[in-house]
Amino acid sequence: MSSLSTFCIEASLRYSGRSIPIYTKLRMQLPKNTFTCLLGESGCGKTSLLRQIAGFNDDVSSSEFVVTDDNKEPSLIDLSSQVAYMAQQDLLMPWMNVLDNVLLSDDLSRPLFHKKTSTQYEKREQALLLLARLGVAEAAYHKPNQLSGGMRQRVALARTLIQDKPIVLMDEPFAALDAFNRYKLQDLAAQMLADKTVVLVTHDAQEALRLGEQILLFPNVEKKPNEGREAFQFIKPRLPNTTIPRAINAELGLYQAQLLEHMGVVSC
Repeated sequence: MSSLSTFCIEASLRYSGRSIPIYTKLRMQLPKNTFTCLLGESGCGKTSLLRQIAGFNDDVSSSEFVVTDDNKEPSLIDLSSQVAYMAQQDLLMPWMNVLDNVLLSDDLSRPLFHKKTSTQYEKREQALLLLARLGVAEAAYHKPNQLSGGMRQRVALARTLIQDKPIVLMDEPFAALDAFNRYKLQDLAAQMLADKTVVLVTHDAQEALRLGEQILLFPNVEKKPNEGREAFQFIKPRLPNTTIPRAINAELGLYQAQLLEHMGVVSC
């Protein structure tokens, strides 16, 4: 995987009972070690595409999805073992403490009855260090119902990071948080996922601009192709020439106004 610089994706999707496809002949490129934001209104297909990348195909009547590299002679790639997924809800197990929740995916990969190994103890120490970096080390042995919403999302981020997958998919993970916690988590995500290929689904133009090294904007629903007669086209808005997470300032505000115009929310 280290030789790849870009994942090239082609996808089409139609759900059961719908005559019009979600998208047809969609093409996108995911540069390695880059934060890509999928931005658009509700129902445009952001989460559907994220689920295709993750390999989730439930309730799909017609789905095509191919990933290749960007070499001169591209070869097919299976992403199923290379992906960590962070949902909008924290999905913490209420009967488990924070530390055990962080280690859940690691524990599920082992036989039900087994002796603890040195690797498991090392993983436990790694989880504690992650919780410390995320500012929730003191809650390692608390149950989820003892945590605030912001703390729960930090735990969910730690659970995602501990998997150490090269590709991280995030489905509006900060949408339910207040502004203060949302900005803090955005900063932490940008810092701690800097060496990953990240795809973040969002409907928040400001969040996309703060975190996106690439923004792929879904067209408005009424402008999308119907019945597969036309290939899907992303809108690729201009971005500030600064590193992420970008500061919220006047420059970002100007780009946000332009982006909202692209989305059809305002007219400039």
